[in-house]
Amino acid sequence: METREMKEIEAAVEGILFASGEPVHIDRICLAAELDRPTAELVLQKLMDYYSFERRGMRLLRLEDSWQLCSAPEYADVIRRAFEIRKPAKLSQPALEVLTIIAYYQPTTRAYVDQIRGVDSSYTVGLLLDRHLIEECGRLQVPGRPRLYRTTKAFLRAFHLNSLEDLPEMPGMEADGQLRLAEDGSVLDDANA
Repeated sequence: METREMKEIEAAVEGILFASGEPVHIDRICLAAELDRPTAELVLQKLMDYYSFERRGMRLLRLEDSWQLCSAPEYADVIRRAFEIRKPAKLSQPALEVLTIIAYYQPTTRAYVDQIRGVDSSYTVGLLLDRHLIEECGRLQVPGRPRLYRTTKAFLRAFHLNSLEDLPEMPGMEADGQLRLAEDGSVLDDANA
């Protein structure tokens, strides 16, 4: 592909991402820029590398099959000052526990989260819904039809993950997704097995 034409394609893709302000699915980029997927991925990877290598004030993030422009994390303090944005409140220990359970066992119900934690999690689930870190994704087909929850793209962004496959392996997790517990109820990791 001619260099000049490639520059125009990069500029068009950059414009799409900038104008959106939200993650843009690669299929939408392909359609709008009239590109095949391999070419679009090449252009997006080139832009991502450029912003990172040149230490620009923004970064291009890949979130599964979507892409989003965002500010560079190293400039967060100065950007926050410019817009007088308060630092987002940190998540409490209960919120992190609930979020972890949902992330690893999704889609899951609040009752399952409560069962694992041993306490009512309704307030914390509501808080995570308000922060858009989790979302409803249907109902379980059992009596009472409890709501199912899963993590969101905002969760991936907040924890700097490209996809759920980037989650670290949970200590003590069996291949079938079950935790191994000691007699005292503590989680066994590989060293204690």
